[in-house]
Amino acid sequence: MTAHVIAFFFNLPGGPKWIIIGVVGLLIFGKKLPEVARSLGKNVVEFKKRLKAVEEEINNSGSESDKSSNQLPPTSNPYSSEAVAEPPPNESH
Repeated sequence: MTAHVIAFFFNLPGGPKWIIIGVVGLLIFGKKLPEVARSLGKNVVEFKKRLKAVEEEINNSGSESDKSSNQLPPTSNPYSSEAVAEPPPNESH
């Protein structure tokens, strides 16, 4: 008896049963199925585009940081003549 119960729960449908399941599915979801498939396809394409853009951004930021790490930032020398501030203008009335 228990063998029949276990076989019932773990029995997968065969070929003819899949055809019946497919026909019932088409009858229930037939009108919306192409719309759902189209939407799914667009979402997959958009996901791939975004993923590629993120990968390119990561690759570009890595190469930019390598270039910028080799260069020192510009510094100002407080003892140079360019760093001397001009005196404020004389305002006498």
